[in-house]
Amino acid sequence: MIYLLLGLVLLVVFIAMMRQFVQANPARLAQSIRTYGGILLMILAGVFAVTGRFALAIPAFGFGLSLLGLAGLRNLSGYNPQKTAGQQSQVRSAMVEMELDHDTGALSGTVLAGSFQGRRLDDLTDEELQTFWQEAHQDDQSLKLVEAYLDRRLAGWREDFEPDATHRQRSASSSGPMTDEEAYQILGLSPDAGDAEIRAAHRRLMMRVHPDQGGSGFLAAKINEAKDTLLRRH
Repeated sequence: MIYLLLGLVLLVVFIAMMRQFVQANPARLAQSIRTYGGILLMILAGVFAVTGRFALAIPAFGFGLSLLGLAGLRNLSGYNPQKTAGQQSQVRSAMVEMELDHDTGALSGTVLAGSFQGRRLDDLTDEELQTFWQEAHQDDQSLKLVEAYLDRRLAGWREDFEPDATHRQRSASSSGPMTDEEAYQILGLSPDAGDAEIRAAHRRLMMRVHPDQGGSGFLAAKINEAKDTLLRRH
């Protein structure tokens, strides 16, 4: 009877793992494998203990517990501190504030200065985006953010937009070292996030914005800077 029950449990765990395999991204899949593997080993430890095989029950229990770990226990309980600050990262410059959705990788933003102040980038027409892109040449940080947005929204925009604005003088000034508040906003974390959460958020976001994945080199650099800033503080 015990082995029949164990077989049913194994079947349920296998089905759940297959669903996770189909739906999850690589990071979540690895976490799910650790979680379900830990659960399975804990169940086996219980079976060994009930049948009196304590020599097998103890190591199975210890290994299962190590697989689950704190992250696995948080996953089972539904507690996920990485998402307490929401599902978006924010990067702000003099002329635009950009948001990156962690789940979808979608990039959106709000114009802070210029002819389209207060409007969402998603609401601008292609012609209006071209005008704003030309205005953004006065601030290098803003220009890089706008171009990262254009890379996501308009394939081939570099050939379509007029190149005359590229000859305008760009501001070489820097806003100075990144503050802790900016770093937390970029990583989408709350100020009480620990080192493990900072590294996890960094890995998750780099999967979305890394240039090798068709993302933005500027945003990837900002995410790296945010991680380094917070880890130095910690």
